[in-house]
Amino acid sequence: MKSSSARRRRNPNSGKTAVATRPSDSSPAAPALAPLWRSGRFAGGPAADVARFTESVSFDWRLWRQDIQGSMAHARMLKKAGLLTGEELEAIGRGLEEIGREIQAGQFVWRPELEDVHMNIEAELTGRAPAGAKLHTGRSRNDQVAVDLRLWLRQETEELLEEIRSAQRALVGVGRREAGVIIPGYTHLQRAQPVYLAHHFLAYVEMLERDRQRLGQGLARINVCPLGSGALAGSTLPLDRQFVARLLGFVDAQGRPCVAQNSMDAVSDRDFAVEFCSSAALLAAHLSRLAEDLILWASSEFNFIRIADAYTTGSSLMPHKRNPDVAELTRAKTGRVFGNLVALLTLVKGLPLTYNRDLQEDKERLFDTVDTVRATVRLCAAMLEQTAVNRGACRAAAKDPVLLATDLADYLVRKGLPFRQAHHAVGAVVALAERLGKPLDQLSLAELQSVEKRFAPDALETFNLDRAMARRNLTGAPGTKEVRKQLQRWRARLGEGVVQKQIPRSLGWSVRASEREA
Repeated sequence: MKSSSARRRRNPNSGKTAVATRPSDSSPAAPALAPLWRSGRFAGGPAADVARFTESVSFDWRLWRQDIQGSMAHARMLKKAGLLTGEELEAIGRGLEEIGREIQAGQFVWRPELEDVHMNIEAELTGRAPAGAKLHTGRSRNDQVAVDLRLWLRQETEELLEEIRSAQRALVGVGRREAGVIIPGYTHLQRAQPVYLAHHFLAYVEMLERDRQRLGQGLARINVCPLGSGALAGSTLPLDRQFVARLLGFVDAQGRPCVAQNSMDAVSDRDFAVEFCSSAALLAAHLSRLAEDLILWASSEFNFIRIADAYTTGSSLMPHKRNPDVAELTRAKTGRVFGNLVALLTLVKGLPLTYNRDLQEDKERLFDTVDTVRATVRLCAAMLEQTAVNRGACRAAAKDPVLLATDLADYLVRKGLPFRQAHHAVGAVVALAERLGKPLDQLSLAELQSVEKRFAPDALETFNLDRAMARRNLTGAPGTKEVRKQLQRWRARLGEGVVQKQIPRSLGWSVRASEREA
């Protein structure tokens, strides 16, 4: 009989909601019969409050697609090993595809009393096809959840890599569109030296490229198949781990299967999840820094940019406000990504080998990190594409002559003065301009020479901003030609092909056709 207390499961791929019941607080302490997955060791099921406390299907249902993929591959291997008949394989494949379609449509009822995504799918399969009772042959939920998580994170990482690439394209796009815009560069949030706006954005392109590299390198460690490791000690059955690895795309660049080489490590390893969260934390930090720049530049005090209305919000009281909430939340969400990393590190730091139930807690932290960074990357890219640059305000700020004080010191170095003395002399010139209440470029030659005799009539040409930018021609510098070259380099580089998916998204495959291919 259904309790009045119901837990809802929403499928992200559908607007439909399936309803599963859970025991109410007045339910008996334990079910009368032990569920099948409890084994004959137990006389009864867990207490109702224990079942509620230990269930994970409320969040690990997200792994349903990967669980079905893994089960289909495992079933094919069992058939190859002579542990399933062709008819049994056909029935299992058909049942799993039916379940997958129901989940996709939001029609599947998740039952919390079955604990997790694995048992929900297996129990439903067994109810439809008795051969489903053989599916767990040679497999533990320990290696099953490990393969599901790796399959899921592999796909999420590949998609995140392309989303980062899109954010890089957005940054380069703004840089190319505003290629002539110069702004003050800052240290200590004080005006320092002039840079092209494009150069500033290209700095974030470089950061994001390092993020892509770290995440891409992590794919090799995600892409290792743990299936066949069992609970911790493998199996005495003739399982073909390499066959399963190939079916699931766990292969290296040469097509060789990548299988975990130690069963104890395979079922307890969450390094790949921690590593992803670490790389994601750096990615979030970079996006937070970018967001902070945009927040400052959008303020009335800077007025360098105007973020589109679609990416700002108003005030419930002050009708004039345009708040950069997307950028602010980008900055804020970095904290939760950092927290997820610390939570995972704390989770694994004291675990004895091998699997412990503590590892159930890895998923919500990993899921949240993936969801947060992917949404943030996408929104930042879209926001940048809809951000206008106030060229006049940027030019006015960049014309502050103090930004070229270092160039004036370089002028004296070219006249033969040691840099330390040139640095001191220009500092004295700046102090003189402040005392006289003059802009630095309005000092007379006599006033300059009152500090250092090496100043000649051409000294004041140092303050020509466009010439000053043209002189910065070192590799990586914000010079006119160099920034143009870097924009061209990144445009060409980001125009390369997208990341190739290693595993198809669709569930459908014909068991018979696949058997022929094998």
